[in-house]
Amino acid sequence: MTKITINDLVKTFEASGQRDAEDGEIVAVDGIDLEIADGEFIVLVGPSGCGKSTTLRCIAGLDNATQGEIRFDGEIVNARRPRDRDVAMVFQNYALYPHMTVEENMGFGLKLSSKLSSAEIDARVTEAAETMGIDDLLAKKPGELSGGQQQRVALGRSIVREPGVFLMDEPLSNLDAKLRAEMRTEIQELQNDLGVTTIYVTHDQTEAMAMGDRIAVLDGGVLQQVDVPEQLYRNPVNEFVADFIGSPSINLLDVAVDGKRLTGPGGFTHEYTGHEIGDRSRVRLGIRPEDLAIDERGDVLTVSVVEKMGNENFIYGHLGDREIVARTDTSVRPDPGETVGLSFANEALYLFDAQSGRSLETKTDDVSATQTQF
Repeated sequence: MTKITINDLVKTFEASGQRDAEDGEIVAVDGIDLEIADGEFIVLVGPSGCGKSTTLRCIAGLDNATQGEIRFDGEIVNARRPRDRDVAMVFQNYALYPHMTVEENMGFGLKLSSKLSSAEIDARVTEAAETMGIDDLLAKKPGELSGGQQQRVALGRSIVREPGVFLMDEPLSNLDAKLRAEMRTEIQELQNDLGVTTIYVTHDQTEAMAMGDRIAVLDGGVLQQVDVPEQLYRNPVNEFVADFIGSPSINLLDVAVDGKRLTGPGGFTHEYTGHEIGDRSRVRLGIRPEDLAIDERGDVLTVSVVEKMGNENFIYGHLGDREIVARTDTSVRPDPGETVGLSFANEALYLFDAQSGRSLETKTDDVSATQTQF
């Protein structure tokens, strides 16, 4: 398999249109450094336009890097053509030939790029089809298949090549929620069995958290943080990562600092017992929805919506001018328009610098386990 090292990767595009004319260029990827271990499953995640797909295309050789180095097992591959990088790509668009059968689609790439005999290609196709559970579909054409079956064919087409690297760009986006969950599991099982280094691009942070050995979070072409899912969730390096990772998103309040007292919208008050905040007059405070407790006898949060999910409830309301969401068990079900109280344990607190967004306090830090009611 393949170890991938990315050093100071920059990719710019010439600006087009009046809006971009002043700058002359668009920086899609801005100085990314990333090391991906042999056999690792890493997910690139971030909002639309963050540079994740462009990074993937540079690794594949479909886009040329403007600056920086991409190494496979220590060898620089910047000048290599895509076909010479030993990578296989799976796209959001399945890119199957409609006039060919499943068997022909799966074997077509090998016929063009390898010197394998027809018998060897047929054997690989059969083996890959059995792995993907589509061996009974080999004689069918793409138009006769469901979306999930077409995605399995696209994955099988990549498997037959026996590449050193799998590159997957939003491969499940066209599937419904149930099928996405099934295919997510299948891709993980497949990668575990094959042990192929895999880079997976998605905008869905839930998908990223469920699948990745590690996750690389990007924003504006800049790599924000790379870590295992639990660390991204509990110990984000900045407010962007904390807000992007987690569903529902973290509750964020702009609060004033007066010594150890933090005050915010809707009469929020908290006696801070953690690390020194320094001379900051304002900070951003974060609390995960599952860390908020609801007291139906209180009068702080005005409930607007209660989403009953079956196994849990999401309670949305307003604290001053801020929308707050609490994740509770099904026994907590206030009515819209009702007012309730809120509380949280001090060790659940996140704090961020108001200007830079840098983390000052996270759930991993040792904070006294007292409870704050507001």
